[in-house]
Amino acid sequence: MPEYRYPRRRVLRWVMHQLSIPALALFAEVKVLGRENLPEKGPLLVVGNHFCFLDPVAFVRFSPWPMDFIGAALPPFSPRWGPFFTALWGFHKLYRGTGSTEALRAGEAILGQDGVLGVFPEGGSWATILRPARPGTAYLAARSGAKLLPVSLYGFTQVFPARLRKRAKPVINIGKPFGPFKVSGRGRERREQLDEIGHMIMQEIAKLLPEELRGSYSADPALREAAKEFEAYPWDENPEGQVDSGGLIN
Repeated sequence: MPEYRYPRRRVLRWVMHQLSIPALALFAEVKVLGRENLPEKGPLLVVGNHFCFLDPVAFVRFSPWPMDFIGAALPPFSPRWGPFFTALWGFHKLYRGTGSTEALRAGEAILGQDGVLGVFPEGGSWATILRPARPGTAYLAARSGAKLLPVSLYGFTQVFPARLRKRAKPVINIGKPFGPFKVSGRGRERREQLDEIGHMIMQEIAKLLPEELRGSYSADPALREAAKEFEAYPWDENPEGQVDSGGLIN
């Protein structure tokens, strides 16, 4: 079994964190709300909505800790230069739709070392309204007993192409930590509990978003109905890879 050490790449990640602040400032006026809610240390699951390929950069931008990530191995909406920066930072790859558990094992190990782990529970950025969570984040929360920090990110889809006269004004809104969670039982009973935790996670994120972006978690029935179009998980039918008993096969 591979060793999942936390923290890692400390110097490189510190440099990239420092650079993320002026780099984003070149293209946007980023507003960060709720800094007072940041815990001093982990174990901590940082959970946010995922509307834009820049969302991990936004997490790095506000993070005072050496944050690790679970992320898509093959992000289809990232620009060509995106994989270069994610490779520099380093993250635990999740091949969506395959049932591969290596990334979850890595996440559990990081949290077991009092680490801080960034996760986007929706599992992808194919829409710009909030969608239901995949079960992985709830699984990690229940297995680790870590608290969760909800974060909303919006306005980052307007950052590119940059405009000199009227720059985008994206917002990072940090909520109060909640949890921890536990589950019991097996099979269907356990899955229902994980699904309920997933809904609670998304509800906490929704509270930090404008109403028109809350999608499946909006108080407006019309917005919830419109959001159903984006609730299906694209990789259920088209997985990013296949797994056998030994792990992932590309």
